[in-house]
Amino acid sequence: VCGSDAMRINGKDRLACKTLIKDVVKKEGDTITVEPQRYLPVQRDLIVDQGMFFEKYRDIKPFLINDEPVAEKERLQSQEERLRFDDATNCILCAACYSSCPVIERRPGFIGPAAIAQAYRFLADTRDLGFEQRLPALDQPEGVWACENHFECTRCCPRSILITKRINQTKKMIEKHKAGP
Repeated sequence: VCGSDAMRINGKDRLACKTLIKDVVKKEGDTITVEPQRYLPVQRDLIVDQGMFFEKYRDIKPFLINDEPVAEKERLQSQEERLRFDDATNCILCAACYSSCPVIERRPGFIGPAAIAQAYRFLADTRDLGFEQRLPALDQPEGVWACENHFECTRCCPRSILITKRINQTKKMIEKHKAGP
């Protein structure tokens, strides 16, 4: 599986299509280093196999889960309800957050920031009923609890998603669930 044009440019995870030379060099003649994303097998040159990234992403069931009959034509929610997770819907699955995460270097089994941010997207959606189905992927040592709040994922996100915040909100949701009513 080939990925997007996300890669490491001068040691930072970025989208090549949105990176301007003036933003990565200090003076004319400086060298620009371009490398493939970290933690994913290199297929050739700058192309990485994102299969493992998407495997972890699929583990959190990144889709609306609700088998209740729909009362009207659709499941409605207020604008306020939608705003709780709106930024997470902007993810383009570029894996820049995954490549930037220092936790994955030490814990390759870590599900990763993109998967958790997308899990939050659905956990925070008032129309979704899949909390219990997502819990096994999230509530385990290589799930949400492995995140150490380095904020690298948030810093490099080309869509300005508050990934670390969404991860911490997911942790709180799980803690609240464990504590019971």
